[in-house]
Amino acid sequence: MDQPQALEQAQTPGKVWRSLLRRPASPGDGLFRVTTLLAALSLLGLLLAMVVYLFGAAWPAIAHFGMGFLMRSTWDPVREVFGALPAIYGTLVTSALAMLVAVPVSLGTAIFLAELAPGWLRAPASFLVEMLAAIPSVVLGLWGIFVMAPVLQPVERWLAESLGFVPFFRGPVFGGVGFLAGGLILSVMALPIITAVARDAILTVPASQREAMLALGATRWEAIRHAVLPYTRSGLVAASILGLGRALGETMAVTMVIGNGYRLTARLFAPGNTMASKIATQFNEASGLETNALVELALVLFAVALIVNVVGRLLVRWTVARVAGGGH
Repeated sequence: MDQPQALEQAQTPGKVWRSLLRRPASPGDGLFRVTTLLAALSLLGLLLAMVVYLFGAAWPAIAHFGMGFLMRSTWDPVREVFGALPAIYGTLVTSALAMLVAVPVSLGTAIFLAELAPGWLRAPASFLVEMLAAIPSVVLGLWGIFVMAPVLQPVERWLAESLGFVPFFRGPVFGGVGFLAGGLILSVMALPIITAVARDAILTVPASQREAMLALGATRWEAIRHAVLPYTRSGLVAASILGLGRALGETMAVTMVIGNGYRLTARLFAPGNTMASKIATQFNEASGLETNALVELALVLFAVALIVNVVGRLLVRWTVARVAGGGH
């Protein structure tokens, strides 16, 4: 075996790593390794503890209602009949509305801040977007009640009069509160998260990508479309998933503007409930089996959020693999 081949085999990653492990570690290295291991295990333990507690507290309702809890539309504490379907439906509807509004606006804002904004505007505008994420949800809820709802009420009335033949816009208007108001307030809360993550992803694109497209005669928009956006596709998907996670779990703001209806309806103007808002409004007054049912509702919300994050990570991996493989 010649010397270059022997040197190449000697420096394979596995052999290098094993040689490092055989080195005598100092007490500081051992302490650091144990500390970081405990930190990682504590996060996993916290997650498992939450699941065990939720499952244990929800077990009476799980044993009593079974899978019917997910399919039933009644919430009656007097007869102790509880179903989660309207709350699940409200969560999905408001989150979908939030994403329909927040994703295009956020991506457009991120592209402007990263690619088109002048230098004097880029930094203060980015700071204001990030500050929007720091506003407490109860403050946004108050803004939704006193500012957004009165403005939204005549818009809803006009939609009902003009597009009443569409099931989404049919029926009476309830003072600007309902599924539409809940979706809009959630879009305001998801917008800064999506914008900040998407902007950071766009800023990671090498300048050579843009310069190559411009040198070939592409316009500014063509360079963004064909060089920047495909390069950051995984980051944009991750930003949208983070915004969706915020919308799914938000409680106070959506509770204050969605009303308190508990039924399945296609009308966006009707009052409704989400899983988080149902738990927030009912838990203090609940007792007995209703408490177990609310904890089971929290367990369902936890499962939905977990599924969304898993699907988001799979989408990011698929997008990265597709871009690396040359897909368009």
